[in-house]
Order: sequence, then structure tokens, then C-alpha cells
Amino acid sequence: MLEFDGLYKAYDSNQVLKGVSFTVAPGQMFGFCGSNGAGKTTTMRIAMGLARADAGQVRWSGQPVDEAVRRRIGYMPEERGLYPKMKVGEQLAYFARLHGMDAGPANRAAETWAERMGLGERRGDRVEKLSLGNQQRVQLAAALVSEPDVLILDEPFSGLDPVGVDSLAEALLEQCRRGVPVVFSSHQLDLVERLCDAVGILARGSIVASGTVAELRSTTAGRQLRVVVPDASPGWATGVPGARIVSEQRGDTVLELAPGTDDQQVLAAALATGRVTHFAWREPTLVELFRDAVTTPQEVAA
Repeated sequence: MLEFDGLYKAYDSNQVLKGVSFTVAPGQMFGFCGSNGAGKTTTMRIAMGLARADAGQVRWSGQPVDEAVRRRIGYMPEERGLYPKMKVGEQLAYFARLHGMDAGPANRAAETWAERMGLGERRGDRVEKLSLGNQQRVQLAAALVSEPDVLILDEPFSGLDPVGVDSLAEALLEQCRRGVPVVFSSHQLDLVERLCDAVGILARGSIVASGTVAELRSTTAGRQLRVVVPDASPGWATGVPGARIVSEQRGDTVLELAPGTDDQQVLAAALATGRVTHFAWREPTLVELFRDAVTTPQEVAA
């Protein structure tokens, strides 16, 4: 179990982290989400010993993360930490050796991960000769090459094309299948929703929501119903008690129902206007859940 327990961090008067706590179980993929400046990178840097928490602790298997444990963590920083003059294959083998692998296994692992990340033909090229997207692939391969016990990745999908995204997604799922806890930050919430077992949303230095996407949906206030009535006039649902129109376009209406509202009343009102081609509860996306979680009451009132 990877545990982030009550992390606090301030830079002068700027309180970056305010008691950040979450856990990542073995074999679990955890999506760490937050706006720019929310504290995601600071949290990861503390785990890797690149920043010191003012209070709190990061633990792996119940023990504080120390230098020996960090050698078994595959880490990808937000900013690339590569040697531009070094060749791709040599660089990957070097990182594997830094994490404790012998020369033979390190070279074989470097070859394997270069192939896995679509860099097989570029192993002999210097990193500086690669495109930014391919440099990102090298950075990802460097995090994976040592067969780590834990993965901590800061914006790993940034700059990747769709093929690269699919390759990385499969690689991370493979790591989870062998029991590795994976935590990654991303602004690409569609990917987080598709890949992650659990999600933590960070805002203003605190975790404001966490759990599976299904659990986050279950705590959302109100219920949304999508009704498609192609021939209905705009505003047909205005008079339905307990129903509020969220959006309406060309007969496609999304309604939010207050607790206790009977959805059959909505169906009856829809049928009264014409043929109903779609009538189903609508689950909010992670983007919508994120927006609700990070918006302050003052911002809602404004």
C-alpha cells in the first residue's frame, strides 16, 4: 500500500498542501487530478524526496519512503530529466542500472522497453535528435525499465499522439496486473476516467473528492435524466414538478430531478409532446464531477 498521510507544505506565505491524504492499493491505478497550481507536482516531489514536507509522511508497505524504497519507484517528472547527448538505448540501460539492475538485464530491459514504446529503430539516436513526443516516450520507458515496485508519473500522457497514448495505457495496465500501484496526474480527464480504479481531486491544497468514479457519481447532488423527443417544442418540461432543464437542443433535453421526483411524470410529459426515442438516466462525466468538486460556493453564487 502506498500512503500519502497528512502532507503539508508551504513556500513562504503560500500554503501549497493542506493535509493531503490518499492511498493507492497494490494493482490499483489512481488518477491524481487538479487544476494548475493545485499541488499535484509538489505531492509527487515529496514522495520522491525532491521536496520536504512541513508535516505528514509518505509510506510504502507501512514504512516511511526512504532512499532504498525510492530506488524501487519508477518516477516520471513533469519536466524531462533526460541526458540530451546520450543515445536512447544507452540512456534506458543507464537508468535501469541506477535502479539496481546488473548490466545484462539492464541492456535487455532497455531493448524491450524501447520496442514497447515504439522506439526500437531509434535506440542508437541521441535524445536531442528526437521529436518532443518521442522524448516523452523515452522518459516513460525510463520510468518503466527497472521493473519498479511503484509507479509515480506526473502528466505522463502529455504530448503523446493517440498511438503513444494507447501504448502507455496498455503498459500501465500491465503493471497493475502484476500488482504495482500506479499513481499519475493528468489534465486529460477522459483518460483518467477510462483507466483509473480510483480518483483523487485536489483543489486549493486539499483533497476535495476521492474514490472510484462510481462513488463520486453517487455523491453528486441531483439526478440527471436525458430525454430525446424529436418533435417536442422547446421548454416542454418546464411545468414538470421537481424537474429543472439543464440543457436543451433540438429535442434532446437533459433534466436534473430533485430528490423524490417521479421520473414517470417526466416520461408522461414527454410522451404528451410526441414520440420518445431516448429516455435514460445520465451519468455525469469525470469532467463534470471535477468541475463541481473544485468550484467554491462563492464561484457558484457568482
